[in-house]
Amino acid sequence: MDRRKFINLSGLGITSFSIPNFIQSTNPSNLIQPIVASTWDAGMRANVAAWEVLKNGGQALDAVEQGVMVTENEINCCVGLDANPDRDGFVTLDASIMDHQFNCGSVAFLERIKHPISVARKVMEKSPHVFLVGAGAQAFALANGFKLESGTLSEQANKNYKAWLKTSNYQPVINVEKNQSVTYNDPAFNAPKKLTDGEWNHDTIGMIAMDQFGNLSGSCTTSGAGFKMRGRVGDSPIIGAGLYVDNEVGAVVATGQGEDVIRVAGASAVVEWMRQGKSPELACKLVVEKINRIKKEKAKDIQVCFVAINKKGIVGAYALQKGFNFSVYNKEGNTLKDAGYLI
Repeated sequence: MDRRKFINLSGLGITSFSIPNFIQSTNPSNLIQPIVASTWDAGMRANVAAWEVLKNGGQALDAVEQGVMVTENEINCCVGLDANPDRDGFVTLDASIMDHQFNCGSVAFLERIKHPISVARKVMEKSPHVFLVGAGAQAFALANGFKLESGTLSEQANKNYKAWLKTSNYQPVINVEKNQSVTYNDPAFNAPKKLTDGEWNHDTIGMIAMDQFGNLSGSCTTSGAGFKMRGRVGDSPIIGAGLYVDNEVGAVVATGQGEDVIRVAGASAVVEWMRQGKSPELACKLVVEKINRIKKEKAKDIQVCFVAINKKGIVGAYALQKGFNFSVYNKEGNTLKDAGYLI
């Protein structure tokens, strides 16, 4: 920026801006190629909405909220109000969101509110707190314009619950089988679409993104483990476990057995390995290896997965077991990738 332009801006009272940021925002050659990554094949659909924000110069924070809202809207049994209930027959939702300035918000044990990710963002922006739970989270949502939805189980969730009651055996599956179908509103056509075999959703949708200014954000939303004990909360709404963003280093989301992600502060642990110069994939692998050492012979019965992005826009992922995939959308298109795995 030349001296005359600076003097003219100062004369207009525009003195509290960052010169490097101003130059970047007015010089297209300095802009970064945006990118978004999500957990599981559900991320392919969520990425479409996020990319609409990013490709039009939007912020990563808006992208990761809009993206996972797609999954919350789907009629499925793993995320959102149509998900499988806890063992008492109630659907409870958890979510978290974090931006590039360490602002973050979370909700847990939230009932009858359609978009927990948006409530989490309201907690971040409209409250003095980071984490609200249960009845308090619901009251906060209602006070901020959210609608109280029906507490009735979806048709498929009700069938699943009745089947589970016959044995009441709590044993989370390692990877959700791809033999069920869901209906969702296709963001590309704004119309319901039936998913085919092989496109099935999973227990959590986590999303991380970098916008054209190089800023990172992340989100995570889930109904938690189906048929869990009433009041159980996993890693998804816990900042540093299911989600963490450090704009100097990178962003990470987790999925899988939440208890074991919490045990190692998973997402923040991956970020710290990236801070030490490890690639996103290797950083994820190192934390997965730690979980494997902790669980020992019990590791074969669980699944834990991480997806990470660093400040260079490189995405990597790693899982404890085979079967985890993740979705990446950039200027080259939307791609589903299989993650490396340990055992």
